[in-house]
Amino acid sequence: MKLETFATLEAVLQTGTFVGGARLMNITPSAVSMQMKQLEAYLGKPLFDRSGLQVRPTQLAHEVANTMRDGLHGLDALRSGTVLAIEGVVRVGIIESMQPAVLPGMMRFIRTRHPKLDVVPVRGRSSSLAAALKAGEIDAALVAQPPDGGTGRLCWTPMLRRELVLIAPPGTPDTPIATLFRQLEWIRYDRKTVTGTMAAQFVSNHIGDVRSTLEFDNASAIVAMVSSGLGISVVQRPDPATLHSYPVRIFRLGKAGPVLQLSMVNRKADEESRQLAVVREAMAQACTEYQRLLMK
Repeated sequence: MKLETFATLEAVLQTGTFVGGARLMNITPSAVSMQMKQLEAYLGKPLFDRSGLQVRPTQLAHEVANTMRDGLHGLDALRSGTVLAIEGVVRVGIIESMQPAVLPGMMRFIRTRHPKLDVVPVRGRSSSLAAALKAGEIDAALVAQPPDGGTGRLCWTPMLRRELVLIAPPGTPDTPIATLFRQLEWIRYDRKTVTGTMAAQFVSNHIGDVRSTLEFDNASAIVAMVSSGLGISVVQRPDPATLHSYPVRIFRLGKAGPVLQLSMVNRKADEESRQLAVVREAMAQACTEYQRLLMK
């Protein structure tokens, strides 16, 4: 089994799709698929659930990646012939909704492996963080990548894909989504955000004109309001901790449902930065751990 196959598996888990993994590895999606089938044959067990609309990694896929990750990094260090201490200060923006999910794991990774590298977290919206990056106020950011791919003046590394779903009050019976929009008020996610724009486009294209007087930029507040029976909303699938506090009924939006791509973005001039390489690795691992939590 070639070592590159395990690197490809890591890329697929980071991006959430074979296509995204192919882009990271600079190979074709068919090559990714072939490598994953070879690895499954080697292990004698499936690494992906292919029964749904999207290929989903199994628990074994994450276990294999976690087992091989340190070994692959160690081999890379041995091949280079030297291990340089990474130090300094790097300013990393993370959209507020993802800070609890990503920041703890990312900081733990960096402090354990690169204790001389200081990371200064910065919060904000995707648009404001991208502007701060262009202005040189921060060095990198985890943001929602626009559906058009984002500006080519920056480097985008896919990290995590988040499905947008419809949430309704707990106890809502099985009901067509269009009917729910006629029965309950639509609580919008802020249309100045990528998530809010994608949600509004979906509703406009597939539902039509609906009643809506409330609009917020805080996902947890929206989930809490829906849980209280005040309406429905189209948001990123809430994490287990939020659902424990504010239970809601989740309806998937089907093939036409929007999927949000979260990516690390940095300036092209900094693409070879060793500091950002560490941040990129730490962020990818934290996103992989969060994805695994969502699948439980």
